[in-house]
Amino acid sequence: MSTSPKDVPSDDQLNAMSRDELVKLGSNLDDVEIIYREARNPVPGTKAEKRSERIVAIWFVLSGLLALAGFALFIWNQWEFTMPEQDGYWAYTFYTPALGVSFGLSILFFGFGVIQLTKRFIPAEISVQQRHDGPSELVDQKTFAAGMSDALETSTLPRRKMIMGSAAFGLGSLALAGGVAAIGGFIKNPWADPKDDLWQTGWSPIHNPASDPNETVFLRRDTGNPYQVALVRPEDLDAGAMETVFPWRVSDGYGDSEESRHKLLKGLRAVRNPVMLIRLRTADAAKVIKRQGQESFNYGDFYAYTKVCSHLGCPTSLYEQQTNRILCPCHQSQFDALEFAKPVFGPAARALAQLPITVNNQGYMVAAGDFIEPVGPAFWERKS
Repeated sequence: MSTSPKDVPSDDQLNAMSRDELVKLGSNLDDVEIIYREARNPVPGTKAEKRSERIVAIWFVLSGLLALAGFALFIWNQWEFTMPEQDGYWAYTFYTPALGVSFGLSILFFGFGVIQLTKRFIPAEISVQQRHDGPSELVDQKTFAAGMSDALETSTLPRRKMIMGSAAFGLGSLALAGGVAAIGGFIKNPWADPKDDLWQTGWSPIHNPASDPNETVFLRRDTGNPYQVALVRPEDLDAGAMETVFPWRVSDGYGDSEESRHKLLKGLRAVRNPVMLIRLRTADAAKVIKRQGQESFNYGDFYAYTKVCSHLGCPTSLYEQQTNRILCPCHQSQFDALEFAKPVFGPAARALAQLPITVNNQGYMVAAGDFIEPVGPAFWERKS
């Protein structure tokens, strides 16, 4: 039964009441009727109680160990792309699945621990309460705090050192591993090696391993075989077509040596190398608006833009021929291929970087230089 206003004690009386008295008062004030309540372990120190404590602790410890395993995999396992004939191939193949299993089971086991803790130590209770609107007064605050304190005390958690320690271990390990995995991919020193870093891409002459810094950089398509070199000619693309291309130099070789295979793989796998080569339809090419300073970057109806979205670096893999829109599937940013790939929809705020292209005297499409603006999110625009 609800307590009437005249039965509400004064502030001095509230401060003098015990926790049990406050719990009972709070239940009455809130129109709460406790239909059933029973402690899980009414007799402390029994074998059943200790067994329950060990079960809960085991789940938390397993959670922590799996989180640490995921942490170790993330830091020390083989994560770089590896071909079947190379050392570390199987470690690379199972790298991502192993991360998913370790982190997933860690979260799952911690949840199991919380469920077991609730079922084995929190008192079984059935209560019925009427909802009320209005601000919380002092009496509500006092009784609520007493209720929470009573729930903690009757759960016996304050004296469950094994459970508290294992829960701290599991949750702490999961937080550590999850935090490292979340931010690990963002950690990179852009000044460590300017020849292989954020300042240039694979289209830059500075990446040239040969003695000639002006070696031609061809446009190469990915045939599915990383060691098969297929160069692009203008006649290979129909009007309105798009193809993904990568950089290739004669000094990269044809996969006939370990060094050559490494270079060929690097050209295909480096995240800033993929470029969308688009051949506009004749009618559309007449409508093109070029960016200032990049008027000569195209070759006739051919335009080349980075596939790395300027929003968060996802691959802008889709090209709509009818609308001449370039789409990023991750967050639905859209770019206008007829106006220097500037963003026209979605969260992206910068145009896609344009690669200057031309055709050499052999009839192959080649890069006329590197990008002159940052690729992708561009880590804070430019070097000052």
